[in-house]
Amino acid sequence: MKKVINIEGMVCNNCEKHVKNALMDVSGVLDVDVDRTSKIAEVTLAVEVSDEILKSTVEEAGYEVNGIQRL
Repeated sequence: MKKVINIEGMVCNNCEKHVKNALMDVSGVLDVDVDRTSKIAEVTLAVEVSDEILKSTVEEAGYEVNGIQRL
């Protein structure tokens, strides 16, 4: 299962790494692909992880979430 998170505030490679590392620490996350240009993080999940957990993880890392979609 995959989810796409729309993220504002990423401006550099370090921002991408920061978001990726934060999301990879969430239990149930298998992989994360972050693209600051398209302002998204594509998250591959092993089990269902709530949108609220993903949103709060990104926000705690210092970025704004503008929505989450399931692929």
